[in-house]
Amino acid sequence: MNETTAGREPTGRRERKKAATRQALAEAALRLFLERGYDQVGIRDIADAADVSTTTLFKHFPVKEALVFDEDTEQETLLLTAVRERRQGQSVVAALREHALRYRVGARGGDAEFAAFAELVEGTPALRDYAQNMWLRHESALARAIAEATGVPADDPDCAALAHFALEAPRAARGRADRHERVSRAFDLLERGWNGINPGV
Repeated sequence: MNETTAGREPTGRRERKKAATRQALAEAALRLFLERGYDQVGIRDIADAADVSTTTLFKHFPVKEALVFDEDTEQETLLLTAVRERRQGQSVVAALREHALRYRVGARGGDAEFAAFAELVEGTPALRDYAQNMWLRHESALARAIAEATGVPADDPDCAALAHFALEAPRAARGRADRHERVSRAFDLLERGWNGINPGV
């Protein structure tokens, strides 16, 4: 007797259903937040829009803010990949600058959907704080990736400092119209300091 006939779904199907529910919740939440504003949307509104119970919603997202940031693991992967798979001759700091401008500030004249998302986050204090804390959760992993790239011990303090300041740099642009310029200048400072320690890396 296989799992299906025994009344149990195969793990793959269960996982697909969970992923589909999670995606439906995240999409419903973002749509409602963009339409009405974050503070005007309640948990029940989101659950109803995704046709699930609030209990189900909390199984996937422990807090309301998490509904906006449904790709935390994927974002860490992209962050570490920026360092590990940077172009030949590109410095670690330049790779992190490129990542920050693309995934945290958004390309100039780029995706309107990303621009709307960024505006939502920037205009909502709870989301701004959650986003920054989310990025800082990746600090240790980023420090290790930088250490690997430079051939030093994983707990090297210079790598830890660069990881921290690189993840903090986008704060320099908070609420500013010249966000690209401000983030770039923050990374200019990091580049100059980093090159004094690890020239050419």
